[in-house]
Parts: sequence; C-alpha cells; structure tokens
Amino acid sequence: MWFRGWFVAVLLGLVGQVCLAQNSPITLDTNETLFSVLAAINSCGYDQSLTISDAMRSNVRAEVQRNIKASEEAQGAATTLCDFYQTHRAKDPAHDLSQYVSLALYLDGPPHFAPKVKDDEMPPDAAAIAAFGAVLERFYDKAQLHAIWEHDRAQYAALAERYHQPLAGMVFDNEIYLKLASAAYLGRTFTVYMDFLGDPNQTNARNYGSDYYVVVFPSPESSTGASVKMDQVRHTYLHYLLDPLSEKHFSSMKRLEPLLQSVKRAPLEEDFKSNISLLVTECLVRAIEIRTIGNKRTPEAQRTQAVDDAVRQGYILTRYFYDSLLTFEKDPAGIRTAFSGFLDGVDVKKEEKAASAVQFASGTAPELVQLSRLEDRQMLVTAEKRLAAGDPKGAQQLAQQAIDRKIGDQGRALFILAEVAVANKDMAGARDNFQKAIQQGKDPKVIGWSHVYLGRILDLKDERDAAVIEYRAALDAGGALPEIKTAAERGLEAPYEPPAKTQQ
Repeated sequence: MWFRGWFVAVLLGLVGQVCLAQNSPITLDTNETLFSVLAAINSCGYDQSLTISDAMRSNVRAEVQRNIKASEEAQGAATTLCDFYQTHRAKDPAHDLSQYVSLALYLDGPPHFAPKVKDDEMPPDAAAIAAFGAVLERFYDKAQLHAIWEHDRAQYAALAERYHQPLAGMVFDNEIYLKLASAAYLGRTFTVYMDFLGDPNQTNARNYGSDYYVVVFPSPESSTGASVKMDQVRHTYLHYLLDPLSEKHFSSMKRLEPLLQSVKRAPLEEDFKSNISLLVTECLVRAIEIRTIGNKRTPEAQRTQAVDDAVRQGYILTRYFYDSLLTFEKDPAGIRTAFSGFLDGVDVKKEEKAASAVQFASGTAPELVQLSRLEDRQMLVTAEKRLAAGDPKGAQQLAQQAIDRKIGDQGRALFILAEVAVANKDMAGARDNFQKAIQQGKDPKVIGWSHVYLGRILDLKDERDAAVIEYRAALDAGGALPEIKTAAERGLEAPYEPPAKTQQ
C-alpha cells in the first residue's frame, strides 16, 4: 500500500515532466546560439556525415550560401570566420564538432555571442576557440542568420515535437524504476537540445556543475523513430539523477578508494582511475541500464553478458550493483534511501580479488558525458601562474596532471612542461615537449611560440638552417599575433642570443 501511494504521488508529480512544462528542471528545446555556431562552421567546410543527415541540414546550408553570395560584406565576414575555423580545426571531425558544441553552450545569445564566463572558466575544449564568438557576431549579421532561423523555426519546432514523447517516456520510466522524482532536484537542470546541423552519428553530452546538457542531431531514419538516440539521453539523465548521491557520501566513497588500484590496468579514461565517485556512479549507471534493457522477455544470458562486458572495460562494480538492484526492485525504498546501503555493502577485499582475475579489454568507447569542473578548467591557468611566480615544480605537477587526466588543451599543457624544462636548463626535454605541443596543440599562440622557442634552441646549438625553418613555421602558425610575428621576424633577421649573453 505504501508503494502504491508513493507511485500515485510520483505519477501526479511527474505530470509537469511528462509535459515538459516551463517550470520543470527537464527541458527539450532548440537554441538559436547553437544553430548560429553550427550554421557558421557548416558554411566553412564542416561536412561530416552530410550525406546521411536530415535534409534540413542541406537546406540551411543552401540558405546561408545564398545570403553570402548576395552581399560583399557577407563574403568578407565569411572569409574572416572561415579563416578562424580552418586555423582552429581539430585533428578529427568528432572533436571538431564537440569543441563548438561546448562553446555554444557557454556563449550568450545573438547578436553579440559574448562568453558567459571568463576565459579560464570556459570548458577546456572551448577555451582555445573562445574568440570565435567575436567573429561570429559580424557573420551572423551580414549572412542574416536570424532571418534563416525564423524562416526555419517551424521545422525546428517539429523536430523537438518528435522527441517530446520519447523523452517524456524515458524520464517517467527511469524515475519510476528508481523511485525518485527529478522535481525534487532544485537548482539542477537537464536540457536536451535538438539541431539539424551536426553529425547524426554523434551525441554530445555535458555536465557543467549542476547543469546537464545533451545535444542530439537527427538522421532521416529518426524522423519516424525519434527514440533512436534515447539510450544516450538516458545515460546522461541517469548521471543527472545519481551524481548528487555520490557527492553526499564522501566517507563511504573514501572507504572504496583502494579499488582504484584494481582498475589501473583497465582501458578506462583517467578520471575513472583517479576518482572513486566517478567510477562508482558509472558502474551503477551501467548496472541500471542493463537491468532495464529490453523487457521482461530479454534473456538473462544477454544481461549477464552485458555485465561481463562492462567489468572487462574496467567498471568492476557493475556486477555488484546489478545483483543489488534485484533486491532494490522488490523494496519500496527509493534509490536515495538505498544508495548508502549499496555503498556499505561493498566488500572491498572481495571486489579487489575479483578484479585481479579480470582479463581487461584492450579498449573501450569514451564516456558519453564530458565533465567540466571549474577546478579542472582552471588547472592550466594555475600552472602558468605558478611558473610565472617562480614555482616550476608546482607548474610541472599541474601540467602533468592535466596530461594524465586529459584535462584541457593538451598542447598547452605540453607547452608548460617545455617552459618548465627551459627553466630547469633541460634543453633536450624542452625541445621534445615543444615538438609535442606543436603536434597536439590547437591554439595558434601555443603552436607559434613553440616554433619560436625551437628556433632559439636550434640557434643556440648553431643549427641556423633548421632554426630558420622554425621561425618561418612560427609565422605561418601564429603570424596574426603581433608578439609572435615580432619574435619570429627577429629570429629570421639574426641568430638568437639569450639576454645574459647580450649583456656581456
């Protein structure tokens, strides 16, 4: 009887969520800022999976091109925009799209597209392209993107409507299973954005503090079956519901930290190997997904195989949580009540022994939900400040941590390590890291200065011809930046001499 009363209360409380009303923490929407950013990169050569995208993507691209051709000012704005885009392209299409999605979520709306936060508070993958908003402002005006947005609003509204019922059903099913209503999550938001202008094979999910986002791009097939992307949306939604529970059980999580040693050999992302809360939550999320996959007729052998696969990827507590959920499903208590019992029931020694016998997989798919904690975003800024303050050891530790955990611009982190090597008079280490910074960097400033410093190192070794090549490369990579242009031109005019030598 108690459970029935709870069920009815939740059912009534979920009416707003099922309808996705304005006061719900769950939102399904389209977004003009996201549209504008994606329309801009599409006009500059972003073509990934264009042939399998919804026809609206090609329609919007054609509308933008007509407006560009009709105006010399629009053509000039497009040239500036596309120069920026081509200079900052990521090494693979997935990251190319991903960084612009992250940026769009952190820009104010049109017409100015100003960043909502300071540069060092931007998501790490968006920080290197934060200046895109400034060049987008003029392109948005001259290419008349707002008029295109208004012209196609009905199509975008229809797209959101196709996903409305599948999203409402997913929310309802998971909250009933977990006996947990999201309406109680005051101050937290879960937003699903729809847009035609990205790769339909990709779903971008983000967690920025208390805000969770999923950005979905439809394919023609999903026009009649919008739930095709609901697995990815559900994965993010489960994190939205469960992440706060982990944050409230610090002591229990601390007890489980020895398990991190058991996953050092696993193909997990570094965050899961260094943060027990993230690992525990991900294991629980995957266990819930497996328990709720398919229907009652789904063979248990299929579920068991899915559990084994998760464990082999490094999510070593998935089996424990899967078994615990069998009891949870029969209990009227909700996940908030049961969660502490789940944690207390983990036998660390037993799980360590089981993990030691696991033959981990050679690889695993990257985690869907990208985390962006403020302290992580500021890690490289703090490293640079420590180096400037005369603390190369502290700077080195932070930069190395950013590399180990793949936080922020890896080229920038390598550049800091190279600067630390210079400070320590380790020219071989400096040369190696400057070269790596060039290979992995996205920011023209990092790449340009790396070439300049390599030129100076080569000059000091009396390898003038090789040094000249580096100075020319610096001009190619960062010549638009006055300080790099000046340094590179000086290097071309005469071999570099350090200040101390000049003073003698």
